Amino acid sequence: MTAPVFRVREDEVEICAIRAQGAGGQNVNKVSSAVHLRFDIAASSLPDWLRQRLLALNDQRISKEGVLVIKAQQFRTQEQNRADALLRLQALVDGASHTPKARRATKPTYGSKQRRLAGKAKRGAVKSLRGRVDE
Repeated sequence: MTAPVFRVREDEVEICAIRAQGAGGQNVNKVSSAVHLRFDIAASSLPDWLRQRLLALNDQRISKEGVLVIKAQQFRTQEQNRADALLRLQALVDGASHTPKARRATKPTYGSKQRRLAGKAKRGAVKSLRGRVDE
C-alpha cells in the first residue's frame, strides 16, 4: 500500500472516550475504552475538491452539517481504538481521493464477431433438429 497523499491532521480531529457497548462483563461498565472520532469535513485543511467528494459520499456516518463520526470499539484498550479510528478515517479519505481510470470504449475484434456468429449458427442448427420426427 502506498503512503497517503492527503494526510489528515490530528489537530483537526476531535476524539472523545465513551463506554463500549456489548458483552464484556464488569469491565464494559467501568472502563471508557471505546472512542468517538469527530472530523469536520467542511472546516478541514483538505483540498476543496476532496472535501466535496467526501461530503458527496452516501455514508450514514456523515451528518447533514458535514461532520464525520467514527465509533471504534473493537479493541479492549482506548489507545488501540483511537489508532483504529484514525486508520479508518485515513482509509476513507484515501478512497475518496482515488480517481478511477476512465474506461475507453473499444470495438469487438473481427475474430470475436466470427466466433460469436459461428456459435449462434451452431446453436440454431441444434435447435432446428429438435422438432417432431416425421416418418
